[in-house]
Amino acid sequence: MNFVEELEWRGMIQDVTPGTKEQLDKELTTAYIGFDPTADSLHIGNLVPIMLLSHFQRSGHKPIALVGGATGMVGDPSGKSEERKFLDEETIQHNLECQKKQLRQFLDFDSGKENEAEMVNNFDWFKDISFLAFLRDAGKHITVNYMMAKESVKKRLETGISFTEFSYQLIQAFDFYHLNQHHNCKMQMGGSDQWGNIVTGTELIRRKSGNEAFALTCPLITKSDGSKFGKSEGGNVWLDAEKTSPYEFYQFWLNSSDEDAAKYIRIFTFKSKEEIEEIESRHAEAPHLRELQKALAEDITIRVHSEKALENAQIASNILFGNATTEQLKELSEKDLLSVFKGVPQSSISRSELEEGVDIIKLSVEVSGAFSSNGEARRMLQSNGVSLNKTKVGMDREVNAEDLILNKYLLLQKGKKKYFLIHAE
Repeated sequence: MNFVEELEWRGMIQDVTPGTKEQLDKELTTAYIGFDPTADSLHIGNLVPIMLLSHFQRSGHKPIALVGGATGMVGDPSGKSEERKFLDEETIQHNLECQKKQLRQFLDFDSGKENEAEMVNNFDWFKDISFLAFLRDAGKHITVNYMMAKESVKKRLETGISFTEFSYQLIQAFDFYHLNQHHNCKMQMGGSDQWGNIVTGTELIRRKSGNEAFALTCPLITKSDGSKFGKSEGGNVWLDAEKTSPYEFYQFWLNSSDEDAAKYIRIFTFKSKEEIEEIESRHAEAPHLRELQKALAEDITIRVHSEKALENAQIASNILFGNATTEQLKELSEKDLLSVFKGVPQSSISRSELEEGVDIIKLSVEVSGAFSSNGEARRMLQSNGVSLNKTKVGMDREVNAEDLILNKYLLLQKGKKKYFLIHAE
């Protein structure tokens, strides 16, 4: 199965220029996708273009990841309702280095094969081009009428668009032209909102050099409930474990609806059509087991983080929803612990008081507020309904500093589902 056919059954093609499939069948072809350096981490929305490049390389072709050191200073108006703030060169450079490390997790840059991936920064060629030279070498080939006909520009004309953002289309087109001339790059890919910018590049290449160039875009991913993909209640779902913990990352995919999971497993994993259909069949027989969501979440968490991170995320999930042990609780990182128990009532206790020892009833009533009275706490303790750090405790239990998880926290549980996190200060 070739690249285009692979994307078609996965639902990953929106638009493609005529002759693209024939070009890819004819010879090893180089294609690129641009990444915006506005943050020091990629997020799950960037996984779509990353998967495009990954499939492209797996099909035997050569991918180029372009990090926009120059275009990041301008800002792409596509899909934006207002102009965004400029970033200084130092911030952009920091963001580029962080993104480069993440891209290396998904693409082969070092095998020495003919189709090994390449990473380029468009600042490297734009830094030496004067404004007048750019107008002469690129601007005269594309008319204002042509640029204004693009949907990304039309939408912004209603609210106003600066010349800076208006020029983005031509700057991106010049990227394609430069890569075509210096890297034999014949194809650009991206999201469907990039179609106008990409075909402007194919037009600039045709007019300046007479070369043929190709374009392919992927549909913008949306959730079945109409909300924006890639966002959680806390904002972007990042690939950086410091910004979005592996537990939160895992939970994002695990909480997908059946409809979304069926779409996502095609887009964000390399599982074959047969494998996916088999998972869907098992899922249909027992939807409550959520096999589709689990297969998706496990696959993508391993590739973005690691098998160990997946294991820890599953332990964290089990702590909240299952019968985890004290030992498993202690294995969590502080970030995962706080992620798991985000939103539960929290309180504090002095470390010195813990070192002397605290009665479990006092901890349950005065410190945590889990119970409104000593009598209520006693009744629950007598009925085996209270746990400390996932272990059942009785009325005579004294709590001390040795009980602290990560030398900092106590987890009190009332019944099956009510948790209280206590910080030692």
